[in-house]
Amino acid sequence: MAKAKTKTKKTQPEATESFGPRVDVFDAKGKPKTVDASAVRIAFADGRSLIISVPDTADGAITLVAEHSDTNTNAMLSLRPEHHDSVTLRIEAEPVQTERTEDLDDTFGGADMLTLDLTVQYGDDLKAAARKALPKEADIEAWIAPALFADAQLNVRFVSEEEGRTLNRTYRGKDYATNVLTFSYAESEEDPVSADIVLCCPVVEKEAKEQGKPLQAHYAHLIVHGALHAQGHDHEDAADAEEMEGIETQILGDLGFADPYADR
Repeated sequence: MAKAKTKTKKTQPEATESFGPRVDVFDAKGKPKTVDASAVRIAFADGRSLIISVPDTADGAITLVAEHSDTNTNAMLSLRPEHHDSVTLRIEAEPVQTERTEDLDDTFGGADMLTLDLTVQYGDDLKAAARKALPKEADIEAWIAPALFADAQLNVRFVSEEEGRTLNRTYRGKDYATNVLTFSYAESEEDPVSADIVLCCPVVEKEAKEQGKPLQAHYAHLIVHGALHAQGHDHEDAADAEEMEGIETQILGDLGFADPYADR
């Protein structure tokens, strides 16, 4: 007679209550996966990475650390408030200082380097062809840098003719689109430099064509022009205009562009 088999009921051990943090990770389709974690690392293809340490207590601090896989490059974090419940976090990188850059610091008397917090935006109704012809963010930053005389937080926005016209009509009472508008938010000389520089792409393209200038050269000129406006320069009278144009011409010349006022 065969021996009878008896089934034993398996009991699950009681789950221990976890007070540690749980992290939801979403895949490309938006499907979440929840894991226990003490840190999250986000790696980018260019070598940058962001590590977010997750505290194991309710009142613990969250730490953000930027890293770069290239040992000759420093990773940096910059933070820009957006709305009451959100901020934009950027991971930037710069070469590790070498003896050559240290020598340059000595040449300039050890003066502190100016800081530019730059964001670039594009209007929703901007046509694809116009957007394709726009300068890259690295070029914009390179053009603004020599035009700075103080730390600055600047937003450069490229817009369509409709948005440019609306802004010009709303804030200047002029019912047409103009090449560049600068909205400076510093109320006194002691306030930090903060401004929106708005460029109307169709107008800039039309002017460059009519004046026989390379489009990138015209964008460089108008962005430098806007950066100077953001710092209090203007051209309301002849003397101020001459001074501002002289600064623009020198900056653009150092950047390798022709005098923008040569054919005037």
